[in-house]
This record gives sequence, structure tokens and C-alpha cells, in this order.
Amino acid sequence: MHADAVMTAGLHALLAERGGFYLTTRERQPQGQAHARVIVADYDAGIALARQLAQDRHGPGPRILIVTQLDKEWQVRTAMDSGVHGYLLQGCSADELHKAVQQLSQGMRYLAEAVTRCVADSLSRETLTGRETDVLQLLAKGCCNKSIARELGIGVGTVKTHVKGLMSKLDATARTHAVVVAAQRGLIGGPALRAERQQKAPTLQ
Repeated sequence: MHADAVMTAGLHALLAERGGFYLTTRERQPQGQAHARVIVADYDAGIALARQLAQDRHGPGPRILIVTQLDKEWQVRTAMDSGVHGYLLQGCSADELHKAVQQLSQGMRYLAEAVTRCVADSLSRETLTGRETDVLQLLAKGCCNKSIARELGIGVGTVKTHVKGLMSKLDATARTHAVVVAAQRGLIGGPALRAERQQKAPTLQ
């Protein structure tokens, strides 16, 4: 289910070389997902599928492994909170890919080392509230307090309180600094899910 055909071919080749799995793709076997033990997907497809399985599943379903370039805190946390079981970065080795698929097939989880550090770091930080996130998104667009208040239907004083709160949580010294820190952590500018997109990828059984 990987959107990139080259990635699909590469993942399939690397896993086939190691052996130990029955491999197929959605293109070759459209119904293979129903019998798969592990599904390798890109970020958007993996999250969409994990959410779908959480709603539809009536028993043990396939384990979802995401292989992606996205390594921001927000992106990783979103994937794990959606029910994804494994998260690898595209620069991983063939050994790590094989290990991840093997562990998922045995009912375990797998996170790349860099991803594990990212998640661990995020757990030590205070989480922004929904309203603070709304204010942050508008700050990133260059909106002033009055504009933010008008856009969100709240008072200017309330906006100032939210700005103060998010700057404290982000350990930022200025509004622009808060936006920079948030972007580095992946708290703004995250990719939208495209659940309906048709994709191809190795489905492992």
C-alpha cells in the first residue's frame, strides 16, 4: 500500500531476498489484505487503514507497519495513537526492515530507534490544548491577536492567554520562536490524510 511504486518494489525485493514471508502486493492480489499478518504502507495509507481496522475488526487483524520519511513528533504520535503497530524511516537497513516485519508478525510492536527517542522526548513535554493548537496554526500564518480572536470567535485577552500558554509549553521566547519550535516538532504543517487514495505495497502473510 505504499504510494511510491519504487518504494513498493524496493521493499518487496528486500523482504523477498531474506525469505521467510509470503509476499504479495495489492496490485497482484487485491484481496490479500483480508488474510495478511502484516501490511507495509506509507504514512497516510497506514493511518487510514489502522483507523479502519479499529472500527471494523471483530478479531485479530493484520499488523500495520509504516515506512516513511516523516519523523516529526506530531507525525509519529498521530500514527501510534491511530493504532499503527510499527514505524520505520525510509533510510533503515534491510536488516531492520526484516526485523520489524518479523516482530509485527509475532504480535509485537516495532519503532525505529530515532522514532523511539522522538516519542520518549514528546512524553516529557506538556501537550498543547486544542485551542492552543488553533492559535498556533494562526500564528504560523502571521495573524495578529485581533485577527486570531476574530477567526476563533474569542476575546483578544483570551488569545493572549493562549499565546502565553503555548509559548511556555514550547519554551519559546517570542511568537516567531514558538512557530519555529512547533514546526521543528511537527506540531504544525502536518500532512493531511488521504484515506481514499489507491496505493500499492507489499502485503505480508
